Amino acid sequence: MTFRVGISLAVGRPDSGTIGRVGSQAAPAPVVISAAGLVKRFGQTEALRGIDFSLTRGEIVAVMGPSGSGKSTLLHCMAGILAPDAGTVTFEGRQIEGLSEAERTRLRRTSFGFVFQFGQLVPELSALENVALPLLLNNVKRSTAEAEAAAWFPRLGLEGMERRRPGEMSGGQAQRVAVARALVTRPSVVFADEPTGSLDTIAGEQVMELLTAAATEQNTSVLLVTHEARVAAFAQREIVVRDGRVSGAAK
Repeated sequence: MTFRVGISLAVGRPDSGTIGRVGSQAAPAPVVISAAGLVKRFGQTEALRGIDFSLTRGEIVAVMGPSGSGKSTLLHCMAGILAPDAGTVTFEGRQIEGLSEAERTRLRRTSFGFVFQFGQLVPELSALENVALPLLLNNVKRSTAEAEAAAWFPRLGLEGMERRRPGEMSGGQAQRVAVARALVTRPSVVFADEPTGSLDTIAGEQVMELLTAAATEQNTSVLLVTHEARVAAFAQREIVVRDGRVSGAAK
């Protein structure tokens, strides 16, 4: 697949970890985050029923399934947004559910990135400020944060749009800004929940090409929730969730 609007594949500098994945003799990538026996209930509804799942370093995995199957709940539990009722989520040797809310918030700011269906950009901020925001929240100097954010715009195919607000951009342009915001801190994992759900086919393909290319360059793992086969095709592996359980691998 090729970019249709000039988005560059050269996003960031590859980590040394990407080299080990090339060639038949490469060592297996380490697990970066995993779930074991994950259970989550909402009242009488059991959204997750003992899910086991793991994501390795640099791996892009699509979680598929019908609406209400539990796939978004799985993402939210693994990202520390929701606390499971049973089971564990382990990130780089630490059990997330045992952390305080402040510690989970810090983890989400420093080690995780997020792309949601409608981007959730801050409407009062410019596109540049939205990309720089995670760095600023991590106490990076404003001039440094904005310089790092600005470097993304040629790669996004949005050069010259840095000072536009989200309302002055198309849905696809705003979602590319959201992808850059998720990746600007070089997180270990990006959680993408229906990132193309509000976009047309071409804009969705552009967003997925940017997300997967940039994540690969940075050796960032991606957990991608989608119900669309054309979006899941960007992943290296697919799992299917039905009725709160992993029912099989799509490929």
